[in-house]
Amino acid sequence: MTTPTFEHLNVTTLADWLEAARPLTLVDIRDPASFAAGHLPDSQHLDNDGVPALLAEADRRQPLVVVCYHGNSSQQAAAWLAGQGFEEVYSLDGGFSDWSARYPERVAEGAPGGG
Repeated sequence: MTTPTFEHLNVTTLADWLEAARPLTLVDIRDPASFAAGHLPDSQHLDNDGVPALLAEADRRQPLVVVCYHGNSSQQAAAWLAGQGFEEVYSLDGGFSDWSARYPERVAEGAPGGG
């Protein structure tokens, strides 16, 4: 039996997917204040309290992209989520810091929602 795993995703590919309106689930695991200050459009804040809802509600056949600050913590979260039955899990390389540097016009603001 193979161990569930995740793949790395660069911000350029994610931008292309979002532009093409590819169905996917975006979760941001940064702290609530950082999320509120700026996040990827249509992403939902995910913390330990929100995990049960994500597991209950998300389509596990749809790609799931995990975002953190720099692309490090998201790898652990992505590996764990892959083990929860999500078929296609990605960790965003460079994280939100790379996204916001390359696409400052594509940063949403507001309090954490979703989850």
